[in-house]
Amino acid sequence: MHILSRSHAWPILGPAQVRQLEPALQALSPTPLMQSAGLACARLALAVAPHARRVWVAAGPGNNGGDGLEAALHLHRWGKEVVVSLVASTGPGPTDAQAALQRAQQAGVRIQPDLPKEWLQKMAAEDLCIDALLGIGASRPLSADLQACVLAMQQGAARVLAIDVPTGLNPQSGQWLGCETGHTLAVRADHTLSLIAVQPGLLMGHGRDASGQIWLENLGYQASQHRVPPLAWLNAPCAATPKPHASHKGSHGDVAVIGGEGMAPHGIDMRGAAVLAATAALHAGAGRVILSLLSGHASDSAPPDVMQREFKRLALEKLHVVCGCGGGTAVEAVLPEVLQRSACLVLDADGLNGVAQDRALQNALRQRGSRQSTVITPHPLEAARLLGCNTAQVQNDRLKAAQELAERFQCSVVLKGSGTVIAAPGLTPRINITGNGRLAIGGTGDVLAGLVGARMAQGQNLFDAAFESACAAVAQHGQVADAWPPGEALTASRLAQRLV
Repeated sequence: MHILSRSHAWPILGPAQVRQLEPALQALSPTPLMQSAGLACARLALAVAPHARRVWVAAGPGNNGGDGLEAALHLHRWGKEVVVSLVASTGPGPTDAQAALQRAQQAGVRIQPDLPKEWLQKMAAEDLCIDALLGIGASRPLSADLQACVLAMQQGAARVLAIDVPTGLNPQSGQWLGCETGHTLAVRADHTLSLIAVQPGLLMGHGRDASGQIWLENLGYQASQHRVPPLAWLNAPCAATPKPHASHKGSHGDVAVIGGEGMAPHGIDMRGAAVLAATAALHAGAGRVILSLLSGHASDSAPPDVMQREFKRLALEKLHVVCGCGGGTAVEAVLPEVLQRSACLVLDADGLNGVAQDRALQNALRQRGSRQSTVITPHPLEAARLLGCNTAQVQNDRLKAAQELAERFQCSVVLKGSGTVIAAPGLTPRINITGNGRLAIGGTGDVLAGLVGARMAQGQNLFDAAFESACAAVAQHGQVADAWPPGEALTASRLAQRLV
């Protein structure tokens, strides 16, 4: 069993992949998988709540509930005071879950169909609740019985250990079950035990808040030894590579940032967004950084290390271009040339909005895939505009949305948000879990665009290199936020200056 480390590229599987694996894993094990899972859960329960006297197991009628019953059996045998609330099923449960119920009953575990309300009131902070209600098959809003169990966990003093997925969380998307109807009741676990592999919903959307510390018991699954391909990989940060002594400014690429509409068109000066992207590229190690403001006026706030140049004087064929940050509607005039001529391109913000509104620009973006490296960095609303859908549809399956964008436009995609997804045609996507809510402010996306451009400039101008550059930039962007001093405000300008 392992803590889910951000430094390791863990495989991520969806419910369908896990079910496909289970027969093969069972064939390799002399012990039923459910018994192994229950034992792993019981051991973790002792590790995270070593002083617990009481353990309440809220068990559903399916396999997740069976895992909970097996855990209850072991904890009962080890001297804990255990009570199981078994939510009734409308029909016969899975065979393994029925066997787990019989084993628990024979061992003398106290099992009842309702909440032990008076007993629950006696539970203290050192005690433990085990959420074994739904698991990876969850797809519907919670029933009244399930809601009662979730409320009891929320209102109690004891810590919560969820098996597979906290109840109320969609295991695929990380969105709340029933959010369409406004019912968003869910378990907020202190720990979550993933069995076989981690579900994507734990790493995206609300999953990162609901799951607490994620643990993994693979039950014998090894990605290299089984034919079921992962749905995604965890994006592992890569160590910084020192620059060789025998190098010069031309060795690390030239980044040109094109954006920054002036005050006149809409009464808003957006030059700061382009300055942020240029500052990020500069601090991230690009050899030279050029700022080309669409306002037509130089910026006094740009670092002195950044050159400023008119768009018509840019040699786009030799540059790693970051286009769109603060571009407003002015960027639409330069997009055809940027898409046609740029050697490597990071397209962000208003650059993406311009493409979404123009089929000719969409075709130009798609045609770059055969000859030039491109990374697009949409947030969910921009992704929805590009796909012709709504934001909820993007958020309900972020992996699918990112991969669809990558295939449609033949480029690497950074779908920003909680659990940023990085995708590219023909490659397994990655989910990034560095970063935190402090990044949810204006300007941090511009910083990321500049960082991606700098990473591309210091790499090779190859398709896979663009994907790897995007993965590295997203991880680094989040790492800087994670290391931010607690008492210091995180701003986009400070973030850009701390990239190394």
